[in-house]
Amino acid sequence: MPTIDPQSDQTPEGKKSVVQAAGAVSLATMISRILGVAREMVMARYFGAGLAADAFNVAYRIPNLFRDLFAEGALSSAFVPTFIREMTRHGKARAWLLASMVINMLLVLLGGLTLLFYFGARWFVYLLASGFAEIPNKFDLTAQMTQIMSPFLLCVALAAATMGLLNACGSFFVPALAPSVFNVACILAAVLLSPYMEAFGLNPVVSMAIGAALGGALQFLVQIPSAHAAGFRFRFVLDISDPGMRQIVKLMLPAVLGLAAMQINVTVDSQIASRFGNGPVSWLNYAFRLMQLPIGLFGVAIATATLASVSHHAAQGALLKLKGTIASSLRLAACLTFPSTVGLIIFRKEIIRLLYERGEFLPADTVETSRVLLLYALALFAYSAVKILVPTFYALEDTRTPVRASLITVVFKVALNFILIMPLGYLGLALSTAMASWMNFGMLLRQLLKRTDGKIDRFELRVYGKIGLSAGLMGCLAWVTFQAGASLWPTPGFWSLAARLGAAIIVGAASTLIFLRLFGVHEARELTALLTRRIRRAA
Repeated sequence: MPTIDPQSDQTPEGKKSVVQAAGAVSLATMISRILGVAREMVMARYFGAGLAADAFNVAYRIPNLFRDLFAEGALSSAFVPTFIREMTRHGKARAWLLASMVINMLLVLLGGLTLLFYFGARWFVYLLASGFAEIPNKFDLTAQMTQIMSPFLLCVALAAATMGLLNACGSFFVPALAPSVFNVACILAAVLLSPYMEAFGLNPVVSMAIGAALGGALQFLVQIPSAHAAGFRFRFVLDISDPGMRQIVKLMLPAVLGLAAMQINVTVDSQIASRFGNGPVSWLNYAFRLMQLPIGLFGVAIATATLASVSHHAAQGALLKLKGTIASSLRLAACLTFPSTVGLIIFRKEIIRLLYERGEFLPADTVETSRVLLLYALALFAYSAVKILVPTFYALEDTRTPVRASLITVVFKVALNFILIMPLGYLGLALSTAMASWMNFGMLLRQLLKRTDGKIDRFELRVYGKIGLSAGLMGCLAWVTFQAGASLWPTPGFWSLAARLGAAIIVGAASTLIFLRLFGVHEARELTALLTRRIRRAA
């Protein structure tokens, strides 16, 4: 949150580029996230929140333990700044060669890890959910789906490398849209394949594992035409001694250490949740997915656009522009996540009931999932802000700070787990996650302020106060709108609930922009201009 004068000549250009790029990413990500919610709805409809859903969630989580290390996390944070630096200093040909070497490195490393997943599936399941061993069918089913999804990590890592390449070239829409293909594959697999699984002696939920494996491959393949159009030509070359590769490895190693530490949290959470019987693993997962929706729409979009921007500024030594970009990006994230937090807290039960409560997903599952969502939502801004700040340190070639913050956060989180599960049960896992996220954000922000000689002044605090007040007023108007809708749609049911929630969301979104403009929040002007341009284009 470095302080930048909003009227500074250094600020508007950076703001405009980030807002526009974030808008492109947000649109594509919105499509993907909506399809992701649809995937979860199908999952809830067909498999509920019991044994089958728990088994799939843990099996899917196993390759995802390494996803942040070799895909969206350490790899992207190390690859994008290095790729941009190579392109800026040595030209596109040198940057394309570096991209080929990165892809070949992934093929070698993750090809071996894929085999480890396949042949060591039962060991990985026991590592994450030893409580499943008390229910033999549940344990065996999880191991079977782990084997089916073993190539998933390699596919999404290749997709992430391609996404980083395209982002560095200024292409955001197609890479952000690529995960939509994964979601579509999972939805079609559940709907079309699950009815036939039992004929082959398989549990119907296995169809989701098949869809995930195919979807991961498609997520990479759909980006190839855009990479080719950008000028990339793949070459079979791998030179670890290459300066660009050494830089990526140098940046990745501490990042991998920090992210690996964070995966301890996932492992501990899975282990604890697996010992609470059927349900908690799925309740935690459904709630976390809902919380990820605004993060995906806003936090990831802003972080993706910011990473490319700050990498360019860092490569050029333009520290003032970098500070302005980060400050504006954090305020922009607040403008979007504060209202989302209020909305998720107020309408958590209604949202879950509308999206999930049908078929195998029971009213009792709605109650338990809503309790988890309340706690996760408390740290929505912190989640988004961390996604913005961590890559910034890598762009500044500072790998120690995020790793140190990550390690401290892990210790704090694990300690909180064992303190909070005594009075709160599995809900303690969600609360400790939220608290640890705020702690991580606080440490990163403090170090960034030191690094950039910035400070938090009254102007900055007033802006966040105005954003918080706008979110609170928005929540009141949205709630009144929802209650008033009962007179227009008095009959209980799906369509009545959808209409009332839809009206509340529309009023909430419109009022948020109005309040932000009235309170003079500068980023609201950029959001309004972006929205106006999109409406005009659609018309």
